[in-house]
Amino acid sequence: MKMDDRTRTELEAAVYRRLVEHLKSRADVQNIDMMNLAGFCRNCLSNWMKDAADAKGVPMTKDESREIVYGMSYEEWRKRFQKEASGEQKAAFEKSRPGH
Repeated sequence: MKMDDRTRTELEAAVYRRLVEHLKSRADVQNIDMMNLAGFCRNCLSNWMKDAADAKGVPMTKDESREIVYGMSYEEWRKRFQKEASGEQKAAFEKSRPGH
């Protein structure tokens, strides 16, 4: 399938927005579980957003990039939704962590 760069970029942006909205609606899914299963989490997405902004010379703080992904401040999200990780979750994270 042949697609021009602008259309591809628009589609990629739409997919990204949908992913972020999906993650906002699934606050029950903990970041550590995402890391253990998929190797990335909301923090990764916000870091990638900041990296992209930096690469384009767009001023953006880490807090601003996290607010885009979380839909609120990171501290507020943590207070409202983050649970203490179990020993099993922590062990799985340490095992899968190399290279991340």
